[in-house]
This record gives sequence, structure tokens and C-alpha cells, in this order.
Amino acid sequence: MPHDTLLARVATLVPAVAVPPAPREPGGTDEPRPRLRVRTVWISDLHLGTPGCQAGHLLEFLRAVECEQLFLVGDIIDGWQLRRSWYWPQAHNDVVQKLLRKARKGCRVIFIPGNHDEFARKYVQHSFGGIEVAEDWIHETADGRKLWITHGDLFDGVIQCAKWLAHVGDSLYEFTLRLNRHLNRLRARMGLPYWSLSRYLKLKVKRAMSYVSQFEEAVAREARRRGVHGVVCGHIHHAELREIDGVLYANDGDWVESLTALVEHPDGRLEILDWTAFSQRGDAACEDRTVTAPAGPPADRRHAPVTMPS
Repeated sequence: MPHDTLLARVATLVPAVAVPPAPREPGGTDEPRPRLRVRTVWISDLHLGTPGCQAGHLLEFLRAVECEQLFLVGDIIDGWQLRRSWYWPQAHNDVVQKLLRKARKGCRVIFIPGNHDEFARKYVQHSFGGIEVAEDWIHETADGRKLWITHGDLFDGVIQCAKWLAHVGDSLYEFTLRLNRHLNRLRARMGLPYWSLSRYLKLKVKRAMSYVSQFEEAVAREARRRGVHGVVCGHIHHAELREIDGVLYANDGDWVESLTALVEHPDGRLEILDWTAFSQRGDAACEDRTVTAPAGPPADRRHAPVTMPS
């Protein structure tokens, strides 16, 4: 499917939902009170338009969180998959509706396209339904740190040098996700929790771990070159929050495998939120599943260590 045809089909989603605020959420249920109030949220790699997208869990998260700024850090809509075969269930439309609703209610929503939704890069500096489209962004935290926000695909050698290979890898990845869905249906019948096969393989295969490490170091080097305190990205579906040679590296993960987001609390503290733990065990019970960068005076933040709960 050509880019222009795909754009036309995706564009039809916005007028359909950009209507005056309604008192109820999609599906007619009352809007629940937010369980989590934070200053900023970063999410990426939703891959709307694919069967692998965990749209139900994502919608739960968006309903539960209240924030001043929401960054959509690329691969929100999977144009690669939609060009091969159109797939857009109601749950994916509900997610788009919720994002537009947040923008209408005063949350600043900024969309930074990735490689899977690169068609949107034609519309940088435009706004759709209140959602701003930007190439990248500099965000200043409450404690004075400057974070560069980018999807991260520009630091992926496969994307830049052999895009055909990236498409092959994407097809194999989709096969792994289909296998994973069958596996988790079986696990559900046995009363076992959700488990990600592709995430397990990434953590166990030595070459995959080497790729992740090289990607993280490349992004951190660019952030240092730009003179900022840290970087927030997505792309590799591997949530992380750590310091690399004095630069804070933050990856918000994805909503296909790990169901994670990066949040900034009112004091500037950054935290990776594992939604699986949060939703299943409650706010207090999930604290041992988060990774936190402690807040501190702005002058101390550039080289402050990232701590992980024991």
C-alpha cells in the first residue's frame, strides 16, 4: 500500500473522533478516576494496527494516568503492517480516541514519529486533533534536567543501511508474536500469568544483547554531543533507566511485549512503570518492579547515579 493511500486511511480516524468532549469513555463506560498522577508520561512502540498491540492494557493505562504532558515516542501506528494488510479493531480506535480526549482536556500531547510511522514525518510542526507532531524534543524536568526525546531508529544500523533486512526481521518478529499469543492462551488456561517469548529471546540471545548495548551507547553519545543531561527513546522494545558515561539513558519500552512506560513525578523523579505489575498487584505492591532515578537539585543531576531497588 503506497504511503499516500495509507495516510488517507489513517487520516480518516482523526475526524471521526475529534468531536466535543463526551461524558463517557469509548464503549459507554464511565471514565474512572485516575489512579496515578504524574507530571510527564512517555510511551512508545504501541504498534496500533497489528495483532500484537496490547490495546486493552494500553487503554487501561491511559484511563488510569493523569499527566500534564504525554509524549508518544514513535511507532504509535504501524504503517509497515498496515501497508501489508489492513488491521484496525475497535480497541485500537478507542486508544486513538483516548489520546485525542487527553489533548482536548488540557494534556499536552506530543507525537515524535518512528520508523514504523515514518509517514507522519511529513507533518512535523503540524497538529492533528490537538496532538503536536515533532521531529524530536527537548524536555526540561521539574528538577532542571534537559532530556532529548527521539524515537531512536536513526541509531539503528539495520534501519539505516539495510532497510530490506529490517522488514524481514519485522516479519519474523510478527511470527514470534503470533506464536506467543497461542502460548499465552494455553498459559491462561493453566492459570499462569502473561509471558513474552520475544522478550525472553532478546534477553537470552548474546547477539541481541550486544545490539541493545551498542544502541544504548550510541544514543547516549549523541545526547552528550547535544549537551543535554539525558535522552528518552524507544525503538528496541527494551525498557531501561541507567547512566551511561554521565548521561541518563531512558527507554520507555513498548506496548507489545513489556507493557511499560516512563513517568516523571512532580519532583522530577523518573520511573519506569511496569503496567503488568501495577494493574495486577496494585500501586503499592508494584514498587519492587520499578526502576527509579532519584530526584535531586539540578546542579547534582548530571552525574547522579541511577538506583535500582533491591
